[in-house]
Amino acid sequence: QVQLVESGGGLVQAGGSLRLSCAASGRTFSSYAMGWFRQAPGKEREFVAAISWSGGITYYADFVRGRFTVSRDNAKNTVYLQMNSLKPDDPAVYFCTADSGSLTVREGHARYWGQGTQVTVSS
Repeated sequence: QVQLVESGGGLVQAGGSLRLSCAASGRTFSSYAMGWFRQAPGKEREFVAAISWSGGITYYADFVRGRFTVSRDNAKNTVYLQMNSLKPDDPAVYFCTADSGSLTVREGHARYWGQGTQVTVSS
């Protein structure tokens, strides 16, 4: 069983930056692929980024590539999402997710999900 707790959301001006964190419980964190999804009001949940268990492979949605960076620290059981150059269409609840396979994570079928953290961007 893995529990995920996101933090770091908040209000930021367009063009600004935020770093989201996702702290995971459980001794198997380092064996899981991790991902970030987001969901804005009235929209479907969408994939943002993912990272392999080792951190050696990362994946990004086209709309965040070059602006967002996903990373992990297995010693701290934490995955991060550095968000730069935030745009007015980035606001959403951002969710952390985990599972043993990166494809499962990227497709949104992971077993473990956090409660989400709200990101708001003012123009």
